[in-house]
Amino acid sequence: MKKTLLSIFVFLLPLLVSAQTIKFGFFSYDAALKSMPEYIIANKNLGDLKARYDAEAKRTEDDFNRKYEDFLEGQKDFPQTILQKRQKELEDLMDKNITFKEESQKLLSAAEHDAFAPLQDKLNAAVKAIGKERGYAFIINTDNNSCPYMDNTLGEDINDVVKDRLK
Repeated sequence: MKKTLLSIFVFLLPLLVSAQTIKFGFFSYDAALKSMPEYIIANKNLGDLKARYDAEAKRTEDDFNRKYEDFLEGQKDFPQTILQKRQKELEDLMDKNITFKEESQKLLSAAEHDAFAPLQDKLNAAVKAIGKERGYAFIINTDNNSCPYMDNTLGEDINDVVKDRLK
C-alpha cells in the first residue's frame, strides 16, 4: 500500500510542481537610474567637478611645458649646478603633476560613488516595494546581456512601473 501511494505521489509530483507558477519582473537598472531627475543633477555636478580638475591639470601641464622649454633653451648656457637644480625642479613638478592626476581620479571616483549611492538606494527600495506589491518571486536586471533569454509570458516588463515610481 505504501509503495502504491509513493508511486502515485512520484507520478503526480511533476504535475503539482508545474501547476505552481512563479511570477517575476524584469527591467533595465541603467535606464531606470538615468530616468531619475536626480540623476541629471548628479551627472551635471560630476561633469562640473571633472571640468575643474581637468582645467587645473591642463594649467599645471602648461606650466611644466613652459618651464621645460625654458630649460631646453638655456641648458647649454647654464652652469652645472643650475642645470642640476632646474632638472630637479622639473622632476619634482612632473611628480606633483602625476600625483595630482592620480589623486583627482580617486576623488572623482569617490564623488561619483557619493553622488549615485542615494539614487541607487532609492531605486533599490522602489524595486523591492514593487516586487512585494505585485507578488514577484524575483526581479531581474536585464542590463549587460545578463539574461540572454527570458520567457516574457511568465514574467512582466516593469520598466515603466519603476520609472513612474521614481518620479
